[in-house]
Amino acid sequence: MNWQQLLTTKRFGMEQFHNMRNHQRTEYQRDYDRLIFSSPFRRLQNKTQVFPLPGSVFVHNRLTHSLEVSSVGRSLGEIVGSALRKKYPELPAHLDEIASIVSTACLAHDLGNPPFGHSGEKAISTFFSEGAGSQYRERVEKEGSRWSDFIYFEGNANAIRLLMHQFRGRRKGGFALTYSTLASIVKYPFSSELSAGKNKFGFFQSEEAEYETIAKELGITRIHENPLKFARYPLVYLVEAADDICYQIMDIEDAHKLHLVTTEKAKELLLGFFDEEKQKRRRQTLEKVDDINEQISYLRASVIGELVQACANVFIENEEKILEGTFNSTLINEVPYLLRTAYDVCADFAVKNIYRAKEVLDIELAGYRIIGFLLDKFVTAIENPHHAYSKLLLERIPEQYEIAADTVYGRLQTVVDYVSGMTDVYALDLYRKITGMSIPNI
Repeated sequence: MNWQQLLTTKRFGMEQFHNMRNHQRTEYQRDYDRLIFSSPFRRLQNKTQVFPLPGSVFVHNRLTHSLEVSSVGRSLGEIVGSALRKKYPELPAHLDEIASIVSTACLAHDLGNPPFGHSGEKAISTFFSEGAGSQYRERVEKEGSRWSDFIYFEGNANAIRLLMHQFRGRRKGGFALTYSTLASIVKYPFSSELSAGKNKFGFFQSEEAEYETIAKELGITRIHENPLKFARYPLVYLVEAADDICYQIMDIEDAHKLHLVTTEKAKELLLGFFDEEKQKRRRQTLEKVDDINEQISYLRASVIGELVQACANVFIENEEKILEGTFNSTLINEVPYLLRTAYDVCADFAVKNIYRAKEVLDIELAGYRIIGFLLDKFVTAIENPHHAYSKLLLERIPEQYEIAADTVYGRLQTVVDYVSGMTDVYALDLYRKITGMSIPNI
Protein backbone atom coordinates (compact mmCIF):
# COMPACT_ATOMS: atom_id res chain seq x y z
CA MET A 1 0.00 0.00 0.00
CA ASN A 2 1.17 3.55 -0.62
CA TRP A 3 0.07 6.92 0.75
CA GLN A 4 -0.48 8.49 -2.64
CA GLN A 5 -3.21 5.97 -3.45
CA LEU A 6 -4.49 5.56 0.11
CA LEU A 7 -5.46 9.23 0.49
CA THR A 8 -8.15 10.35 -1.93
CA THR A 9 -11.01 12.84 -1.87
CA LYS A 10 -13.19 10.68 -4.13
CA ARG A 11 -16.65 10.42 -2.60
CA PHE A 12 -18.68 7.23 -2.40
CA GLY A 13 -21.74 7.54 -4.62
CA MET A 14 -20.52 10.80 -6.17
CA GLU A 15 -17.56 9.50 -8.14
CA GLN A 16 -18.66 11.25 -11.32
CA PHE A 17 -18.21 14.62 -9.59
CA HIS A 18 -14.64 13.91 -8.43
CA ASN A 19 -12.29 16.83 -9.17
CA MET A 20 -15.25 19.08 -10.04
CA ARG A 21 -15.52 20.82 -6.66
CA ASN A 22 -14.10 24.08 -5.42
CA HIS A 23 -14.53 24.66 -1.68
CA GLN A 24 -12.60 26.60 0.93
CA ARG A 25 -12.92 23.66 3.31
CA THR A 26 -11.04 20.49 2.41
CA GLU A 27 -13.09 17.44 1.45
CA TYR A 28 -12.09 15.73 4.69
CA GLN A 29 -13.28 18.70 6.75
CA ARG A 30 -16.57 18.51 4.89
CA ASP A 31 -16.84 14.85 5.95
CA TYR A 32 -16.41 15.95 9.56
CA ASP A 33 -19.06 18.66 9.32
CA ARG A 34 -21.45 16.32 7.53
CA LEU A 35 -21.31 13.88 10.44
CA ILE A 36 -21.54 16.51 13.18
CA PHE A 37 -24.80 17.86 11.78
CA SER A 38 -26.37 14.46 11.05
CA SER A 39 -29.32 12.94 12.90
CA PRO A 40 -27.61 9.59 13.62
CA PHE A 41 -24.76 11.45 15.31
CA ARG A 42 -27.12 13.56 17.43
CA ARG A 43 -28.96 10.43 18.54
CA LEU A 44 -25.78 9.19 20.20
CA GLN A 45 -26.51 11.58 23.08
CA ASN A 46 -29.26 9.20 24.21
CA LYS A 47 -27.33 5.97 23.77
CA THR A 48 -25.56 4.28 26.68
CA GLN A 49 -21.77 4.10 26.65
CA VAL A 50 -21.17 1.94 29.75
CA PHE A 51 -23.20 3.39 32.61
CA PRO A 52 -26.94 4.15 32.46
CA LEU A 53 -27.83 7.56 31.11
CA PRO A 54 -27.12 10.12 33.82
CA GLY A 55 -29.36 11.41 36.53
CA SER A 56 -27.78 13.96 38.81
CA VAL A 57 -24.24 12.78 38.03
CA PHE A 58 -23.07 13.20 34.45
CA VAL A 59 -21.22 10.29 32.87
CA HIS A 60 -20.34 9.60 29.27
CA ASN A 61 -22.87 8.67 26.64
CA ARG A 62 -22.04 7.59 23.08
CA LEU A 63 -22.00 11.21 21.88
CA THR A 64 -19.55 12.58 24.44
CA HIS A 65 -17.42 9.46 24.04
CA SER A 66 -17.29 9.92 20.26
CA LEU A 67 -16.36 13.60 20.57
CA GLU A 68 -13.52 12.77 22.95
CA VAL A 69 -12.28 9.92 20.76
CA SER A 70 -12.34 12.35 17.83
CA SER A 71 -10.25 14.83 19.79
CA VAL A 72 -7.68 12.18 20.70
CA GLY A 73 -7.74 10.88 17.12
CA ARG A 74 -6.98 14.35 15.80
CA SER A 75 -3.94 14.57 18.09
CA LEU A 76 -2.70 11.17 16.91
CA GLY A 77 -3.25 12.21 13.30
CA GLU A 78 -1.38 15.48 13.77
CA ILE A 79 1.69 13.73 15.17
CA VAL A 80 1.71 10.98 12.54
CA GLY A 81 0.89 13.33 9.66
CA SER A 82 3.70 15.68 10.63
CA ALA A 83 6.19 12.81 10.85
CA LEU A 84 5.14 11.40 7.47
CA ARG A 85 5.40 14.81 5.83
CA LYS A 86 8.99 15.08 7.04
CA LYS A 87 9.71 11.55 5.83
CA TYR A 88 8.10 12.10 2.41
CA PRO A 89 8.56 15.84 1.68
CA GLU A 90 8.10 15.41 -2.08
CA LEU A 91 5.04 13.16 -1.90
CA PRO A 92 1.91 14.93 -3.27
CA ALA A 93 -0.38 12.97 -0.96
CA HIS A 94 -2.78 14.58 1.54
CA LEU A 95 -0.52 13.75 4.50
CA ASP A 96 -1.40 17.08 6.14
CA GLU A 97 -5.04 15.96 6.23
CA ILE A 98 -4.51 12.73 8.16
CA ALA A 99 -5.66 14.43 11.38
CA SER A 100 -8.96 15.46 9.74
CA ILE A 101 -9.55 11.97 8.34
CA VAL A 102 -8.85 10.24 11.66
CA SER A 103 -10.93 12.66 13.72
CA THR A 104 -13.87 12.22 11.33
CA ALA A 105 -13.63 8.43 11.39
CA CYS A 106 -13.55 8.61 15.20
CA LEU A 107 -16.80 10.59 15.17
CA ALA A 108 -18.42 7.82 13.15
CA HIS A 109 -16.96 4.73 14.81
CA ASP A 110 -19.98 4.16 17.10
CA LEU A 111 -22.78 5.31 14.80
CA GLY A 112 -23.94 1.74 14.19
CA ASN A 113 -24.13 0.73 17.83
CA PRO A 114 -27.64 -0.12 19.06
CA PRO A 115 -29.20 1.22 22.28
CA PHE A 116 -28.18 -0.02 25.74
CA GLY A 117 -24.43 -0.23 25.22
CA HIS A 118 -22.59 -3.36 24.13
CA SER A 119 -25.41 -5.48 25.51
CA GLY A 120 -27.48 -4.17 22.60
CA GLU A 121 -25.17 -5.91 20.14
CA LYS A 122 -25.39 -9.12 22.16
CA ALA A 123 -29.18 -8.86 22.33
CA ILE A 124 -29.49 -8.63 18.54
CA SER A 125 -27.10 -11.54 18.00
CA THR A 126 -28.86 -13.64 20.61
CA PHE A 127 -32.31 -12.99 19.11
CA PHE A 128 -31.18 -14.62 15.88
CA SER A 129 -28.92 -17.33 17.35
CA GLU A 130 -31.01 -18.46 20.32
CA GLY A 131 -34.29 -16.56 20.21
CA ALA A 132 -37.36 -16.36 17.99
CA GLY A 133 -35.31 -15.06 15.07
CA SER A 134 -33.49 -18.40 14.69
CA GLN A 135 -36.49 -19.77 12.75
CA TYR A 136 -35.48 -17.69 9.72
CA ARG A 137 -32.03 -19.23 9.28
CA GLU A 138 -33.05 -21.86 6.73
CA ARG A 139 -34.92 -19.34 4.58
CA VAL A 140 -32.04 -16.85 4.63
CA GLU A 141 -29.45 -19.47 3.70
CA LYS A 142 -31.71 -21.01 1.06
CA GLU A 143 -31.80 -17.71 -0.82
CA GLY A 144 -28.00 -17.56 -0.69
CA SER A 145 -27.76 -14.84 1.94
CA ARG A 146 -25.38 -14.69 4.90
CA TRP A 147 -26.92 -15.79 8.21
CA SER A 148 -23.70 -14.97 10.09
CA ASP A 149 -24.42 -11.26 9.56
CA PHE A 150 -27.25 -11.62 12.08
CA ILE A 151 -25.93 -14.08 14.67
CA TYR A 152 -22.65 -12.14 14.92
CA PHE A 153 -24.17 -8.66 14.63
CA GLU A 154 -21.41 -6.04 14.81
CA GLY A 155 -21.85 -2.31 15.47
CA ASN A 156 -18.83 -1.43 13.34
CA ALA A 157 -20.26 -3.17 10.28
CA ASN A 158 -23.59 -1.52 11.02
CA ALA A 159 -21.89 1.90 11.02
CA ILE A 160 -20.55 1.25 7.52
CA ARG A 161 -24.04 0.26 6.37
CA LEU A 162 -25.54 3.38 7.91
CA LEU A 163 -22.97 5.57 6.15
CA MET A 164 -22.99 3.85 2.74
CA HIS A 165 -26.45 2.40 2.17
CA GLN A 166 -28.96 4.27 0.06
CA PHE A 167 -32.00 4.13 2.29
CA ARG A 168 -35.37 4.75 0.71
CA GLY A 169 -35.77 8.35 -0.45
CA ARG A 170 -32.12 9.14 0.28
CA ARG A 171 -29.35 10.01 -2.13
CA LYS A 172 -26.97 7.52 -3.68
CA GLY A 173 -23.94 6.80 -1.54
CA GLY A 174 -25.63 7.40 1.81
CA PHE A 175 -23.55 10.07 3.54
CA ALA A 176 -21.36 10.29 0.42
CA LEU A 177 -18.16 10.40 2.49
CA THR A 178 -14.69 10.19 0.98
CA TYR A 179 -13.25 6.76 0.35
CA SER A 180 -10.42 7.45 2.81
CA THR A 181 -12.77 8.36 5.65
CA LEU A 182 -14.96 5.29 5.08
CA ALA A 183 -11.96 2.94 4.98
CA SER A 184 -10.69 4.42 8.26
CA ILE A 185 -13.83 3.22 10.05
CA VAL A 186 -13.60 -0.45 9.02
CA LYS A 187 -11.86 -1.92 12.04
CA TYR A 188 -12.19 -5.54 10.94
CA PRO A 189 -11.98 -5.59 7.10
CA PHE A 190 -13.43 -9.03 6.50
CA SER A 191 -16.70 -10.92 6.12
CA SER A 192 -18.79 -12.15 9.06
CA GLU A 193 -17.93 -15.68 7.90
CA LEU A 194 -14.46 -15.04 9.35
CA SER A 195 -15.78 -13.66 12.64
CA ALA A 196 -15.17 -16.99 14.40
CA GLY A 197 -18.02 -16.25 16.80
CA LYS A 198 -16.38 -13.10 18.16
CA ASN A 199 -18.86 -10.59 16.70
CA LYS A 200 -16.02 -8.81 14.94
CA PHE A 201 -16.21 -8.12 11.22
CA GLY A 202 -16.26 -5.10 8.97
CA PHE A 203 -19.16 -5.23 6.53
CA PHE A 204 -22.43 -7.03 5.95
CA GLN A 205 -23.04 -8.99 2.77
CA SER A 206 -25.18 -6.06 1.59
CA GLU A 207 -22.17 -3.68 1.64
CA GLU A 208 -19.38 -6.11 0.73
CA ALA A 209 -19.20 -5.26 -2.97
CA GLU A 210 -19.15 -1.54 -2.21
CA TYR A 211 -16.33 -1.90 0.30
CA GLU A 212 -14.45 -4.04 -2.20
CA THR A 213 -14.71 -1.17 -4.70
CA ILE A 214 -13.31 1.28 -2.14
CA ALA A 215 -10.48 -1.09 -1.18
CA LYS A 216 -9.50 -1.59 -4.81
CA GLU A 217 -9.45 2.17 -5.45
CA LEU A 218 -7.30 2.79 -2.37
CA GLY A 219 -4.95 -0.10 -3.12
CA ILE A 220 -5.71 -1.91 0.14
CA THR A 221 -4.05 -5.33 0.15
CA ARG A 222 -6.44 -8.23 -0.42
CA ILE A 223 -5.56 -11.14 1.89
CA HIS A 224 -8.29 -13.64 1.09
CA GLU A 225 -10.83 -13.92 -1.72
CA ASN A 226 -13.65 -16.07 -0.40
CA PRO A 227 -14.59 -15.30 2.32
CA LEU A 228 -13.37 -11.80 1.56
CA LYS A 229 -10.63 -10.34 3.74
CA PHE A 230 -8.41 -7.28 3.35
CA ALA A 231 -5.48 -5.86 5.24
CA ARG A 232 -6.37 -2.99 7.54
CA TYR A 233 -6.43 0.47 6.05
CA PRO A 234 -3.46 2.15 7.84
CA LEU A 235 -5.42 4.95 9.52
CA VAL A 236 -7.70 2.40 11.20
CA TYR A 237 -4.87 1.80 13.67
CA LEU A 238 -5.06 5.43 14.81
CA VAL A 239 -8.87 5.38 15.10
CA GLU A 240 -8.68 2.18 17.13
CA ALA A 241 -5.96 3.59 19.39
CA ALA A 242 -8.02 6.73 20.08
CA ASP A 243 -10.98 4.56 21.09
CA ASP A 244 -8.81 2.27 23.24
CA ILE A 245 -7.29 5.24 25.05
CA CYS A 246 -10.59 6.97 25.74
CA TYR A 247 -12.91 4.22 26.85
CA GLN A 248 -10.45 2.64 29.23
CA ILE A 249 -9.29 5.83 30.92
CA MET A 250 -12.61 7.68 30.87
CA ASP A 251 -14.42 4.70 32.39
CA ILE A 252 -12.15 4.98 35.43
CA GLU A 253 -13.08 8.65 35.79
CA ASP A 254 -16.81 7.95 35.36
CA ALA A 255 -16.68 5.12 37.91
CA HIS A 256 -15.00 7.49 40.37
CA LYS A 257 -17.77 10.05 39.90
CA LEU A 258 -20.35 7.36 40.60
CA HIS A 259 -18.43 6.25 43.72
CA LEU A 260 -17.79 2.81 42.26
CA VAL A 261 -14.06 3.49 42.61
CA THR A 262 -12.48 5.26 45.57
CA THR A 263 -10.35 8.35 45.05
CA GLU A 264 -7.30 6.52 46.35
CA LYS A 265 -7.80 3.62 43.90
CA ALA A 266 -8.44 5.95 40.95
CA LYS A 267 -5.23 7.85 41.71
CA GLU A 268 -3.30 4.59 42.09
CA LEU A 269 -4.51 3.32 38.71
CA LEU A 270 -3.74 6.56 36.87
CA LEU A 271 -0.39 7.22 38.51
CA GLY A 272 0.65 3.74 37.47
CA PHE A 273 1.26 5.07 33.94
CA PHE A 274 4.25 7.16 35.09
CA ASP A 275 7.75 6.38 36.26
CA GLU A 276 8.93 7.53 39.68
CA GLU A 277 10.12 10.95 38.52
CA LYS A 278 6.93 11.76 36.61
CA GLN A 279 4.82 10.52 39.52
CA LYS A 280 6.67 12.89 41.83
CA ARG A 281 5.92 15.88 39.59
CA ARG A 282 2.26 14.97 39.32
CA ARG A 283 1.89 14.49 43.06
CA GLN A 284 3.31 17.97 43.52
CA THR A 285 0.69 19.34 41.15
CA LEU A 286 -2.06 17.45 42.98
CA GLU A 287 -1.07 19.18 46.21
CA LYS A 288 -2.00 22.51 44.59
CA VAL A 289 -5.53 21.32 43.69
CA ASP A 290 -8.13 20.76 46.42
CA ASP A 291 -11.04 19.59 44.27
CA ILE A 292 -10.98 15.77 44.12
CA ASN A 293 -12.70 15.52 40.74
CA GLU A 294 -10.27 18.06 39.33
CA GLN A 295 -7.37 15.96 40.62
CA ILE A 296 -8.67 12.89 38.81
CA SER A 297 -9.29 14.95 35.66
CA TYR A 298 -5.73 16.21 35.74
CA LEU A 299 -4.31 12.70 36.05
CA ARG A 300 -6.63 11.43 33.32
CA ALA A 301 -5.47 14.18 30.94
CA SER A 302 -1.83 13.40 31.73
CA VAL A 303 -2.35 9.69 31.02
CA ILE A 304 -4.07 10.41 27.71
CA GLY A 305 -1.17 12.65 26.71
CA GLU A 306 1.34 9.89 27.45
CA LEU A 307 -0.65 7.27 25.54
CA VAL A 308 -1.23 9.52 22.52
CA GLN A 309 2.48 10.14 22.05
CA ALA A 310 3.34 6.50 22.67
CA CYS A 311 0.75 5.16 20.19
CA ALA A 312 1.81 7.69 17.56
CA ASN A 313 5.42 6.57 18.01
CA VAL A 314 4.43 2.92 17.53
CA PHE A 315 2.64 3.81 14.29
CA ILE A 316 5.61 5.78 12.95
CA GLU A 317 8.09 3.06 13.91
CA ASN A 318 5.98 0.36 12.24
CA GLU A 319 4.77 2.36 9.24
CA GLU A 320 6.43 0.07 6.70
CA LYS A 321 4.87 -3.06 8.23
CA ILE A 322 1.50 -1.33 8.35
CA LEU A 323 1.74 -0.45 4.65
CA GLU A 324 2.81 -4.01 3.88
CA GLY A 325 -0.21 -5.33 5.79
CA THR A 326 2.02 -7.39 8.09
CA PHE A 327 1.56 -5.46 11.35
CA ASN A 328 -0.64 -7.86 13.32
CA SER A 329 -1.18 -6.03 16.57
CA THR A 330 -2.80 -2.88 17.92
CA LEU A 331 -0.89 0.28 18.72
CA ILE A 332 -1.87 0.14 22.39
CA ASN A 333 -0.41 -3.37 22.66
CA GLU A 334 2.98 -2.17 21.49
CA VAL A 335 3.50 0.89 23.72
CA PRO A 336 6.41 0.80 26.21
CA TYR A 337 6.19 -1.81 28.99
CA LEU A 338 5.28 0.60 31.80
CA LEU A 339 2.35 2.07 29.87
CA ARG A 340 1.19 -1.31 28.62
CA THR A 341 1.30 -2.81 32.12
CA ALA A 342 -0.64 0.12 33.63
CA TYR A 343 -3.21 -0.11 30.83
CA ASP A 344 -3.67 -3.84 31.45
CA VAL A 345 -4.10 -3.22 35.18
CA CYS A 346 -6.83 -0.68 34.43
CA ALA A 347 -8.52 -3.05 31.98
CA ASP A 348 -8.48 -5.93 34.46
CA PHE A 349 -9.79 -3.72 37.25
CA ALA A 350 -12.57 -2.37 35.02
CA VAL A 351 -13.77 -5.85 34.04
CA LYS A 352 -13.92 -7.01 37.65
CA ASN A 353 -15.16 -3.87 39.38
CA ILE A 354 -16.84 -1.58 36.85
CA TYR A 355 -18.38 -3.50 33.95
CA ARG A 356 -19.97 -5.98 36.37
CA ALA A 357 -21.36 -3.26 38.65
CA LYS A 358 -25.07 -3.54 39.45
CA GLU A 359 -25.92 -0.39 37.49
CA VAL A 360 -24.21 -1.75 34.37
CA LEU A 361 -25.78 -5.20 34.69
CA ASP A 362 -29.23 -3.65 35.11
CA ILE A 363 -28.96 -1.74 31.85
CA GLU A 364 -27.75 -4.90 30.09
CA LEU A 365 -30.71 -6.89 31.39
CA ALA A 366 -33.12 -4.18 30.30
CA GLY A 367 -31.45 -4.04 26.90
CA TYR A 368 -31.86 -7.76 26.31
CA ARG A 369 -35.54 -7.62 27.19
CA ILE A 370 -36.44 -4.48 25.25
CA ILE A 371 -34.42 -5.14 22.10
CA GLY A 372 -35.45 -8.80 21.95
CA PHE A 373 -39.11 -7.83 22.32
CA LEU A 374 -38.98 -5.14 19.63
CA LEU A 375 -37.15 -7.39 17.17
CA ASP A 376 -39.69 -10.17 17.73
CA LYS A 377 -42.70 -7.94 17.19
CA PHE A 378 -41.38 -6.14 14.11
CA VAL A 379 -39.86 -9.20 12.44
CA THR A 380 -43.17 -11.05 12.90
CA ALA A 381 -45.01 -8.06 11.46
CA ILE A 382 -42.74 -7.62 8.46
CA GLU A 383 -43.05 -11.32 7.62
CA ASN A 384 -46.85 -11.25 8.04
CA PRO A 385 -47.69 -7.80 6.63
CA HIS A 386 -51.34 -8.59 5.91
CA HIS A 387 -52.26 -9.28 9.53
CA ALA A 388 -54.24 -6.45 11.13
CA TYR A 389 -51.84 -6.04 14.06
CA SER A 390 -48.86 -6.19 11.72
CA LYS A 391 -50.22 -3.30 9.69
CA LEU A 392 -50.40 -1.14 12.81
CA LEU A 393 -46.84 -1.99 13.80
CA LEU A 394 -45.42 -1.45 10.32
CA GLU A 395 -46.91 2.03 10.23
CA ARG A 396 -44.50 2.89 13.05
CA ILE A 397 -41.47 2.18 10.85
CA PRO A 398 -40.24 5.34 9.05
CA GLU A 399 -40.51 5.41 5.26
CA GLN A 400 -36.74 5.29 4.74
CA TYR A 401 -36.73 1.59 5.68
CA GLU A 402 -37.59 -0.94 2.97
CA ILE A 403 -40.21 -3.07 4.71
CA ALA A 404 -41.16 -4.77 1.43
CA ALA A 405 -37.64 -5.91 0.48
CA ASP A 406 -37.50 -8.82 -1.97
CA THR A 407 -35.48 -11.14 0.28
CA VAL A 408 -35.87 -12.44 3.82
CA TYR A 409 -32.32 -11.20 4.46
CA GLY A 410 -33.33 -7.72 3.31
CA ARG A 411 -36.48 -7.63 5.44
CA LEU A 412 -34.69 -8.82 8.56
CA GLN A 413 -31.98 -6.26 7.94
CA THR A 414 -34.66 -3.57 7.69
CA VAL A 415 -35.90 -4.39 11.19
CA VAL A 416 -32.33 -4.45 12.53
CA ASP A 417 -31.70 -1.06 10.87
CA TYR A 418 -34.74 0.39 12.60
CA VAL A 419 -34.13 -1.07 16.07
CA SER A 420 -30.37 -0.50 16.13
CA GLY A 421 -30.89 3.14 15.19
CA MET A 422 -33.11 3.81 18.21
CA THR A 423 -31.92 5.69 21.28
CA ASP A 424 -32.30 4.08 24.71
CA VAL A 425 -35.14 6.47 25.50
CA TYR A 426 -37.02 5.84 22.24
CA ALA A 427 -36.66 2.05 22.51
CA LEU A 428 -37.93 2.08 26.09
CA ASP A 429 -40.84 4.38 25.19
CA LEU A 430 -41.84 2.22 22.21
CA TYR A 431 -41.59 -0.93 24.32
CA ARG A 432 -43.92 0.57 26.92
CA LYS A 433 -46.43 1.66 24.30
CA ILE A 434 -46.53 -1.67 22.48
CA THR A 435 -46.93 -3.60 25.73
CA GLY A 436 -49.66 -1.22 26.93
CA MET A 437 -47.60 -0.06 29.90
CA SER A 438 -47.88 3.48 28.58
CA ILE A 439 -50.70 4.91 26.51
CA PRO A 440 -51.42 8.43 25.23
CA ASN A 441 -53.68 10.64 27.31
CA ILE A 442 -57.28 10.47 26.14
